[in-house]
Amino acid sequence: MNDTLELWDWREKIANLYHEIRSGKDAAATWQIWCDTRSAMFRTHSQSPIEAVDRQTYEGPTTFPYDPSLRIMVQLAPVTQKSISVETGSDGKLSMHAFARTIGLDARLGGELSLYWIEGYGGGVFLPFADATSGTETYGGGRYLLDTIKGADLGVAASDGSLVLDFNFSYFPSCAYSSRYVCPLAPPDNRLKGSVRAGERLPVSR
Repeated sequence: MNDTLELWDWREKIANLYHEIRSGKDAAATWQIWCDTRSAMFRTHSQSPIEAVDRQTYEGPTTFPYDPSLRIMVQLAPVTQKSISVETGSDGKLSMHAFARTIGLDARLGGELSLYWIEGYGGGVFLPFADATSGTETYGGGRYLLDTIKGADLGVAASDGSLVLDFNFSYFPSCAYSSRYVCPLAPPDNRLKGSVRAGERLPVSR
């Protein structure tokens, strides 16, 4: 039961963090809170993806500097729903379907992205992506921007169909840190030709 309670606590802390982000007026300031809070949780929380023996000396996820130009307003266009299934190890298959496609990223990032709805009880929005930095400057399997089931929720689309995607809040899936996890990665439709140098990155060699 302790593991379940500790996971509940982790999820609550993440949900509270993203509530603070959505409520903030200064995106750069809330991004710094996001960085600091995640670093502290990765070092100290029992549900951290960092292996227990490494947590005490872990300095926290490495990020690119905040780039306001990568906070981008897009329009969302509906798409024909088609379910896909992704293996997630002991958790079984994850089923999801694209429900919208962005309009407004191609000129800046060399492509558009699909937003997925995770099927099953409750459901949730999922936005994974890969870009030209994947495998060199960032995790090869891509990064997540939204995963509302787990609390990573930057806010819903406006009534006019627009949505702000702030790539400064992009982060690695847990499998980037430990083989204990099997994560759904960015599907082919969500691979950008351009470089997203914002959000979490691989540590820079010194």
